[in-house]
Amino acid sequence: MRYVFILNPTAGSGFAVSLMERIALKMDEREIPYEILRTACPGDATVIAARCAADPEIKAVVSVGGDGTASEVAAGLAGTGKPMGIIPGGTGNDFIKSAGIPKDPMDAFEFMLDRAASPVDTGEINGEFFLNVCGTGFDVTVLECAEEKKKKHRGLTPYLLGLLQAIRLFEPVSLEISVDGEPYPGEYLICSIANGRYIGGGIPICPAADAADGKLDVVMIRSVPHWRIPFYLPGLMMSRDLKFRITRHVTASEVSISGKGLKFNIDGEIRPMNSAVFRIRPGSLTLIH
Repeated sequence: MRYVFILNPTAGSGFAVSLMERIALKMDEREIPYEILRTACPGDATVIAARCAADPEIKAVVSVGGDGTASEVAAGLAGTGKPMGIIPGGTGNDFIKSAGIPKDPMDAFEFMLDRAASPVDTGEINGEFFLNVCGTGFDVTVLECAEEKKKKHRGLTPYLLGLLQAIRLFEPVSLEISVDGEPYPGEYLICSIANGRYIGGGIPICPAADAADGKLDVVMIRSVPHWRIPFYLPGLMMSRDLKFRITRHVTASEVSISGKGLKFNIDGEIRPMNSAVFRIRPGSLTLIH
């Protein structure tokens, strides 16, 4: 049986390509059968992974790229039982932090070969797959501001730079939120629907989230004036946001959000939509972690 590595050649501004070369050398040294399949466009990894899931000669399908690649691969494997591995080669690499996968790529490679697979949850937004975190509000503005900076920086740096710019640009969002049928209307700074714990290269938006508990974590942080936002940022970076007086944290099986002119972060991809329904898919992905 062989491993299949799904490589996103653009991840990490090309870092994933050089990383895959190092991994291939290690696989050759150990005489472990493998195959490398490159993505060519968005959504490609999902199609490739779904095809691999049906092949009984494939031992595991491994994402080599960032969170976007991991999410696409997971979308193709969810519900199939085929084991998935993740080797971080992108900019943020957030989901691995929740899953307990080493952040060093070569450590993650060794980890993948030694560990067994077990079920983790995934989610859906309007019937579309997501793996890590979705949300609307300040985090979307941060991601928009960070996008250009990813060309020069990896890890947390582009998001920190984006965060500083977002303080000036952000406008509160007016939301109608329903959590398992209970309403939470209001003006919000952040509303995150979390399966994983981290966004933006390591910002612990929901430090209590557990990707194997069969629940979505909902973090709702009420709006504050612009001048007060910087006072909350240290607490946010230090996993204290759930203790803010302006924060409400609940778990749920289904969440709906609606409002005018909204943009949602879906595993790091920003998408405009005025309403969204989120649901949990318990234990739907078999992950090596």
